Amino acid sequence: MGKIPRDEIIRFIEPRIHTFHESRLQNLLKLELDKILKRKNPYLFKAKNITTAHDLIKSLLDSHLSSQEEGIFGGFLEELARFICGKVFKGKKSSAEGIDLEFEKDGVQYIVSIKSGPNWGNSQQIARMKENFIKAKRISGTNILKVKVVAICGCCYGRDNRPDKGVYLKLCGQNFWEFISGDEYLYLDIIEPLGYKAKEKNEEFHIEYNRVINKFTRDFSNIFCDSEGNILWEKLVGFNSGKKPSKYKTLK
Repeated sequence: MGKIPRDEIIRFIEPRIHTFHESRLQNLLKLELDKILKRKNPYLFKAKNITTAHDLIKSLLDSHLSSQEEGIFGGFLEELARFICGKVFKGKKSSAEGIDLEFEKDGVQYIVSIKSGPNWGNSQQIARMKENFIKAKRISGTNILKVKVVAICGCCYGRDNRPDKGVYLKLCGQNFWEFISGDEYLYLDIIEPLGYKAKEKNEEFHIEYNRVINKFTRDFSNIFCDSEGNILWEKLVGFNSGKKPSKYKTLK
């Protein structure tokens, strides 16, 4: 088993963190108000008693951006985990469906599905992961004689105090990072380089974020508020959910 130097991890992380920030900024700049209004649940925002255009737009935008950022960052963490395991245990991307990493350690062949956190999926998604594990185990068992194959759901943060799920083991947070690296404290070592130029990048992002908030609030108010500034909820729901294409579909 090798051990990956900390400076090598830093060299891997820093340019990819830059890419993460650039991706989230570009995603923000490409947003169109009409598409966000159609994707989010207007009933929810009414139930939360949101009464101002600014608060509604901010809630819509934050919800949308959060979902996007989780996806982008989840892909980065998967790449980081594979890089570290590759250096330590010669781990690699698997060709099997739904398997993100495979490697051998102490005479055991591991197949790993990497997730961001412990509450990553619903019952159908978990069932699909189990099916992928069963299929991959069967294929690995055929190709690698007399080698035990163990399936792992690896979560990059969080914890699970009952890791044995029958078909697979669920390793979260410190347990996962130690499992793929052999280093008990790796989960702490990777946090500092993740903040590379974070202040500078977030300041740049928030300048554009505030501009988008102001622009979308203005456009929303012009179409979905009355002359006294009240949100026209029926008009908004009609745009979001009505049978016929709305004449407001070209809203930018």
